Amino acid sequence: MSKETDKSKGTFAFSKQNYIFLAAGVLVVIIGFLLMSGGKSDDPSVFNEEVFSARRITLAPIVVLLGYAFIVWAIMKKPGEKHEEAEK
Repeated sequence: MSKETDKSKGTFAFSKQNYIFLAAGVLVVIIGFLLMSGGKSDDPSVFNEEVFSARRITLAPIVVLLGYAFIVWAIMKKPGEKHEEAEK
């Protein structure tokens, strides 16, 4: 076996830092969905205007999209990127 296959055989696709960023992104998405929740009426025959609050219509979807973008960035980030730049 060559040295290249020996090196790549024992490494993971993600580093610890990637997993931390993934967890943070998932947490942001969960927070966004929690911001969307609520606004139901106690009486089904009465409409509650709280459903159309700015928090549920604007803020929560933006937070969720930012969380998903952060997750994609965490997946695409190369493990050890910081160390490679420092060595140059």
